[in-house]
Amino acid sequence: MASYKELPRTAQIRLVSSHQEVYEPCDDSFALVDALLADRSNLLEHHPSLCIEIGCGSGYVITSLALILGQEGYGVNYFATDINPHAVEVTRKTMEAHGVGAELVVTDIAAGLEERLAGSVDVMVVNPPYVPTPEDEVGVEGITSSWAGGENGRSVIDKILPVADRLLSEKGWLYMVTLTANNPSDICQQMRKKGYGSKIVVQRSTEEESLHIIKFWRDFDIGKDEPNRSASGFIGSLLTHVPLFSFWRGTNSDNKC
Repeated sequence: MASYKELPRTAQIRLVSSHQEVYEPCDDSFALVDALLADRSNLLEHHPSLCIEIGCGSGYVITSLALILGQEGYGVNYFATDINPHAVEVTRKTMEAHGVGAELVVTDIAAGLEERLAGSVDVMVVNPPYVPTPEDEVGVEGITSSWAGGENGRSVIDKILPVADRLLSEKGWLYMVTLTANNPSDICQQMRKKGYGSKIVVQRSTEEESLHIIKFWRDFDIGKDEPNRSASGFIGSLLTHVPLFSFWRGTNSDNKC
């Protein structure tokens, strides 16, 4: 296994395994990893003990997280889940190719792990199926399950949020990819009612969509009975200090889909 000093800071596309039924790294994957890179100093100071990716796909994100934490994250336990068994196998190969590893589980979100991991996850990363589709496409076998999000792209997201709440530790952080069509302000307000603060770490726009990578954390100063702000005012406050990144990642021409 390669030493941590020799490891690159993010997963290399040429080492990412593939399968015809597994979603390959694309703009949303890159945006999520860019958010982790942007928050790297905070992640290192966070000293996570357990990290998990829900819906690991190719393994690009969980591998990148392990590499971003690098030597400072030595001893961290990593988990990754996916409902698609091909994705779990591809993730295993991707992680092995980069000299890192995780406990990999074929399951729907975190079924079968919730009791074991309850209140112990310090970092959770999720690139959920967020594309608005007919409900009958949600959770089907194969690659379609990686993007089919049902009505407003929220069917799977709305199932993940309460699971995240159960799994995250008191210092737990959740990084999630959302699309404008998912109504991210509503997602943030739902999590606020559960006691979570939130901010947009990366916003990325293309001709077809606008992605928001949102970070959530337990905010013990939030009053759960406080009046709700308007959706437009809430998302506006989240966006105030967020840099707007273009679609192409200028730092790595290899990362294009």
